[in-house]
Amino acid sequence: MAEHTLRFSPTSSKDVASFKLLELPPDLCALIESAVPPTLTIKGHPSEEAVLCTSNKTYAIRSVVLSNTVLVVTRSPGGNEEDTDTIVIRDQVKEVLELVPSVPRLHKLGVLLRGMGYDEGQDEEGMDVDDDILDGDDDRPPKRRKLTYPDAQREIQASEAELSTALKSQHILILNGALRPITPSYLTTVLELVLTTLISHGLPHTSAVPVKDVVDALAEEYEVKKEVGRQVLEWFGEIVGGVGDREKERWEMDVEGVVREVGLGILRNHKDDPIAEDEFLTQWKKAVGDTFESAVSLPLLSGNYLSTSFPDTHPKTLTYFPSSSLPLDPPSRFSDLFLTRPKWLAADIAPFLADCAVDKKERDKLLLKYARATTEGTGKEVYYTARGKM
Repeated sequence: MAEHTLRFSPTSSKDVASFKLLELPPDLCALIESAVPPTLTIKGHPSEEAVLCTSNKTYAIRSVVLSNTVLVVTRSPGGNEEDTDTIVIRDQVKEVLELVPSVPRLHKLGVLLRGMGYDEGQDEEGMDVDDDILDGDDDRPPKRRKLTYPDAQREIQASEAELSTALKSQHILILNGALRPITPSYLTTVLELVLTTLISHGLPHTSAVPVKDVVDALAEEYEVKKEVGRQVLEWFGEIVGGVGDREKERWEMDVEGVVREVGLGILRNHKDDPIAEDEFLTQWKKAVGDTFESAVSLPLLSGNYLSTSFPDTHPKTLTYFPSSSLPLDPPSRFSDLFLTRPKWLAADIAPFLADCAVDKKERDKLLLKYARATTEGTGKEVYYTARGKM
């Protein structure tokens, strides 16, 4: 067995706290050892918990205290190349940083984009922002700075892929380099116009539709800006073909996605005023038209509404209750849920936990920690109630 001389480094006093041990989960370890090593980015301001991001995943960084001190040793700095028997102690580590898969932390995006919404007929003048200068009038407050995509990459604790997905799912436009969330009411209007255009122009929704035909029709007949119309199509389907030639681009429509958003547009009007389920479904089918009414289904809106608690209540009513409005941290999320409803059917509460757990296993852990499960009825249905103080 080889023997080595171990001693403290002459720079050990300077090296104190210079080293951190990072424990890699198997998937990340395999990624680092792959033929094309990934780019890893640590994100977070001093007031935030740091996360580590790959190109498509986010990991929370947690400190785990070790029961034994670990010595960080290297070859002697500046030592002779032939001197392989001497190693020096550079630092003493008493904790290891653990990486745990985490949901992307996107709540900050809404804060940064507050007041920058895009509505019908708006342009740059409809947004109270400026590039980086004051308005010039000392009696007026400075305008806010535009948020660009690179800005969002730096500020938001999410991977590149997760941020791109968030911009799509939260319906955030990129106009003249600035991020601008489209208002829900205008988005519903645009989608209804898309459905009307497909029918009035005889365009088949069951197969690929020429992108240019739809975008041009929206602009000419309804004054929907072309860059807005195109991005809306990208959110609710896939644009294929036409590499280098937009004339050949085709749009494959996500029928369920479009129908779902139209339904949400109607449901948003009933946050404080419940609507009978039958009446809601009737309005929803009317809004999407005869061609698409077969796609109308209440489960499409899962995680966005509350129904009356008891199945035998007539008429059954729906109230707009989006999971996106709930706190992101689990203790506050469960507290709000049980304040809203003291007892939840397992199938009803699950959609309201989707955005604070990375998978079903993690969601079940949260339920075990913050809720108490009971079975009731002949069908042994599982219900959850609050466990206690959170």
